[in-house]
Amino acid sequence: MNAVELEGVRQRYGSMNVLHGLDLQLAEGEVLGLFGHNGAGKTTTMKLILGLLQASEGRVSVLGQSPHDRQVHRQLGYLPENIVFYPQLTGRETLKHFARLKGAPAAQVDELLEQVGLVEAANRRVKTYSKGMRQRLGLAQALLGTPRLLLLDEPTVGLDPIATLALYRLVDHLRQQGTSIILCSHVLPGVEAHISRAAILAHGRLQAIGSLDSLRDAADLPVRLRAAGIAQREAWLQRWRGEGHVAQPLGDAGVEVTLRRAHKLGLLRELLAEGAPDDIEIHQPSLDDLYRYYMERAHHAPAEKKAQPEEAMA
Repeated sequence: MNAVELEGVRQRYGSMNVLHGLDLQLAEGEVLGLFGHNGAGKTTTMKLILGLLQASEGRVSVLGQSPHDRQVHRQLGYLPENIVFYPQLTGRETLKHFARLKGAPAAQVDELLEQVGLVEAANRRVKTYSKGMRQRLGLAQALLGTPRLLLLDEPTVGLDPIATLALYRLVDHLRQQGTSIILCSHVLPGVEAHISRAAILAHGRLQAIGSLDSLRDAADLPVRLRAAGIAQREAWLQRWRGEGHVAQPLGDAGVEVTLRRAHKLGLLRELLAEGAPDDIEIHQPSLDDLYRYYMERAHHAPAEKKAQPEEAMA
């Protein structure tokens, strides 16, 4: 059973169409990165999953049930982008309040405060918390009740690099335990190592979905290969330039070659067999590169063009 299934979902606000026939699935124990520009439909998608909206058309299933089912609500965790707490309550009082609302065990409160690094601030009023501290408290409330499905909307907002790393380690741990996670973020460089698949929305349409490798294959963006300590570097530069690659010198005895993914292994074999390099680095297209590619493609595509199905991109 998938944790989330959206089939042919359309969402309208009056005369404005926000989602256009969205098909999306999330497997159990999977982390899906949901990306898109402001107004792409990410928040609307999350509200449909949370049961805060009723789809104008199509089917939404969460944990095999309607998203409006009370039993489903008890198995969800949600961290919104802009979370607001009662300022006069302490951090511990805040979590106890949400634990009662959710029917979560009170013993979990102190465990979560320690997990998010707020033990020393637990008895301080929330109004004295920094933005990063409020964000960590928000994450703790999302984890109350050990949810089967966790929705994180811009979870790293206000977090310093160390706290951000700790959050992604927690995401990895939850995934290993079988929790399904949808993660929205505009800060792409830190996300890609922690998601199973990426879904890219633009103008309410799904532009691409799949693993990063499948998206790289579909986009066919160039790969950069850097090699140091190459014997007879000038001869290699001339040879690669003649094969349609973009090759340029790098440092004292290094080269950088920009080439298509399909040519990567062939060039590596040549280099290792004959060039005797001291070191090699391969820079694949990043999530940021893929996002930019699909956003630009969406911008230039006709409005009625549908997204490429995942099966054709794998």
